[in-house]
Amino acid sequence: MSRQFIEELKDGDTIEEVYLLADKQLRANRNANLYLLTQLRDRTGTVSGLMWNVTEETCADFDAGDFVHVRGKVQVFQGGLQAILTRIDRIDSAGLDSEDFEFQPPQDVNTLFERMKEILLAIENVPVRTLMEAFLLDEEITQKLLRTGAGVKAHHAYPGGLVEHICNMLEVSDRIRDLYPAIDFDLVQAGIFLHDLGKVREMDFETAFVYTDEGQLLGHMSIAVEMVTEKKADVERMMNEPFPRELELRIKHMILSHHGSYAHGSPRLPMTPEAAVLHQIDNLDAKAYEFVHTIEDDPNGESHWTPYLPRIERKLYKGPKTS
Repeated sequence: MSRQFIEELKDGDTIEEVYLLADKQLRANRNANLYLLTQLRDRTGTVSGLMWNVTEETCADFDAGDFVHVRGKVQVFQGGLQAILTRIDRIDSAGLDSEDFEFQPPQDVNTLFERMKEILLAIENVPVRTLMEAFLLDEEITQKLLRTGAGVKAHHAYPGGLVEHICNMLEVSDRIRDLYPAIDFDLVQAGIFLHDLGKVREMDFETAFVYTDEGQLLGHMSIAVEMVTEKKADVERMMNEPFPRELELRIKHMILSHHGSYAHGSPRLPMTPEAAVLHQIDNLDAKAYEFVHTIEDDPNGESHWTPYLPRIERKLYKGPKTS
């Protein structure tokens, strides 16, 4: 029997298949009855799965990161697909083909990583370049970076996605630097590499995309600032002199302000030209990815519009279907 990949599911399909449980949340409806909200994943995508009238005990045998066998039915809800589940059971991973559950990056991650290194090691400012070298020489960090996504859902949410996001941003910075000679693009490029680097400790991408305890408590911006502080000692040994305090403050400020606003989680607003440029490049790459892939992945092929997307508070225009 062929596998029921998520990208092939359609309204009215009956599901009986094994998926990776990427997220699990117990919630209560307005009558205080518990229901289970899950994210089910395979290599082709994710789908929300709901199970009504559950208890804490019936949901205690499985958790995010487990492989689960589910039964249910697919339906369209607010323009998107979801699965109404009647049964969910944890199963052992023995005998499963791991490739059925691993997102495949659209580009070769190792090639992107080498391009990322090429740009970062061409930085002219010696202390900034040495800081980049110190991180790139840390095999534990680089190996995690190669497996880390840029996000859980919104953009580049697959192993190696963070390298792709960083590389895209570095390429943008290289293309625009001549237009803005007053901007210190050595600093911008260091900020690009570091702005999301805390995600290698904030999230666990080994099986499901889930937050670590450190990630839940501190968040990737605070973690990245800690990582710069930790790595500064290595840089000072490599240079045999103190790392400039002014540079340290500017770099940490870029990390803490890169979301651009308090509402989006930045504890500081961008207050330097380089921080403002970093935020705009980050937002450009994230939004371009999210909009394009939301349109491409929309299951309602006949509509000119996607369903309303609460996260970005709008529908997206797809245009007429082309043959």
